[in-house]
Amino acid sequence: MFHKLKYYSKVNWVKTLYFNFKMFPFSVAIKLPVFFYGHVKFSNLSGTIILDVPTIERGMIGFGQPYEMITTSAKTAELTLAGNLIFRGHCFFGKDYRIFIKEKATLEFGHMCTLGNSVKMFCTQEIRLANYVQTGIDCLFTDTVFHPMINTKTKEVYPMTGSVCIGNYNFIGFRTTIMKNTTTPNYCTIASNSLCNTDYTALGTNILIGGIPAKLLKENITRDWDTEKNLLDQWLKLKNFL
Repeated sequence: MFHKLKYYSKVNWVKTLYFNFKMFPFSVAIKLPVFFYGHVKFSNLSGTIILDVPTIERGMIGFGQPYEMITTSAKTAELTLAGNLIFRGHCFFGKDYRIFIKEKATLEFGHMCTLGNSVKMFCTQEIRLANYVQTGIDCLFTDTVFHPMINTKTKEVYPMTGSVCIGNYNFIGFRTTIMKNTTTPNYCTIASNSLCNTDYTALGTNILIGGIPAKLLKENITRDWDTEKNLLDQWLKLKNFL
């Protein structure tokens, strides 16, 4: 009971209630599937949020989740939801996240995506994360370069946007940048301070990539996902979500 009270005391109930009853039909909103913790600014909530899950559970989506070693917040969390936000399972964001989803764009999370503190996501077309994707702190996902670029000789205008697709069981080290046109295979580990900007699936599974831009560093290596899944299951049970 003490753990439960301590946990619920960290919820921003004003923003949690407002978001759920604004974005979901009453039958879903009353279950409070989305929790917000601490400060958050809602810049735009004109889009759509979809919970494609077998069972809707209380607090299965957590924004600003107090689950990391860093306990303080800069109070910079911001959510701009003008497009489509899809969850296919439990998902948790650390503190000070900034998420921008443009009109008609789609941002999708698989089951048990956990994103570290200060993650930033700029979705203007399509960003999809599969199941069990984890990131360190200060990671950036963007499917756009924001400004048009042109070839000075041919006058070709390069596309500003492109999709991002992160495979199952990916671990992304801290301060990594995931750019447009990035696709990763299942069981891929990305070293810290890397920049990804291409399709890495031809490299196979169980790989370590890294660098600027990222390249293959090591084969036959992966995070111990069996242990990770057990720890995550225990954490969910502690929060009384299962």
